[in-house]
Amino acid sequence: MSTLGTRIKGLRERRDLPQKELAKKIGVSNVQLSRYESDERRPDYETLKKISAYFEVSIDYLLTGEDQQGSSDEMWKEMLDPKTQIFFKDLMDAPEEKIAELIRFWEFIKERDKE
Repeated sequence: MSTLGTRIKGLRERRDLPQKELAKKIGVSNVQLSRYESDERRPDYETLKKISAYFEVSIDYLLTGEDQQGSSDEMWKEMLDPKTQIFFKDLMDAPEEKIAELIRFWEFIKERDKE
């Protein structure tokens, strides 16, 4: 099963980029990046944004392995905000299929509310 950490590591290795170099480019310590890649820690929103921009992938891809095409950065910023994260605590440990399902559901609600 692919995880956030394995996706970050895979993207880095496909570019033959040393861990130390990526850490410097995204403004974290090598130790912190190592913890992300081993799934010991999760990057905050700003760090996810830097990783996604560097590798030219979406935050959706980093978190779920799928490119949802439509999940806004604002949605991820809100979900990953420490003030609201308590509401999403269970989500952080949820299987990726459930996260992808929640994204689709959220996108449905946003579209419904536009009407």
